[in-house]
Amino acid sequence: MNKTIDDLANRWLRRKPDGLSQLESRVLQSTIERTTITRDINKAVAFHQTFGDRLADAIARIGGSWSFILTFVAFLIVWTSGNVWLLSRDAFDPYPFIFLNLVLSMVAALQAPVIMMAQNRQTERDRIDAAHDYEVNLKAEIEIMALHEKMDELRHSQIIGMRDEIVRLAEVVKRIDERLSQQSAS
Repeated sequence: MNKTIDDLANRWLRRKPDGLSQLESRVLQSTIERTTITRDINKAVAFHQTFGDRLADAIARIGGSWSFILTFVAFLIVWTSGNVWLLSRDAFDPYPFIFLNLVLSMVAALQAPVIMMAQNRQTERDRIDAAHDYEVNLKAEIEIMALHEKMDELRHSQIIGMRDEIVRLAEVVKRIDERLSQQSAS
């Protein structure tokens, strides 16, 4: 059963082979070769990450966690209460906490672009995941269609075989009937 990408594209995708994307051609080729197309996207993405990418992901992971938020709230409470208590004495950042505002602004100024970089990489990763999911789903659909085709061929050959057997049995019954007719006539 030698099939080509052209045959499969026409039969299962109802498209001309020159209208196939590279992904669809790869799926059809893997169907012909009876190979898998699944792969670990995490390894592929991790292989291409730079140190800066990993650092940005780590900062985004920490900066977007409840532990960071609670720790930062605790830091703000300690800072403000410490300065209010020391206000009567020698406060290192007197009200309205100008130095604290500067620190918060710097943290926000640095954290926001890093988180955006991590989000952009996550978006790209989601695109890769979606393309891979499409590839796997397309392969599954093609394999299911191939199985349906095989089942239809098997059922058709069984029906043909049963029809031939019925014809043969009908001939046997006819001969038996003719013999019985001859025996009863004699």
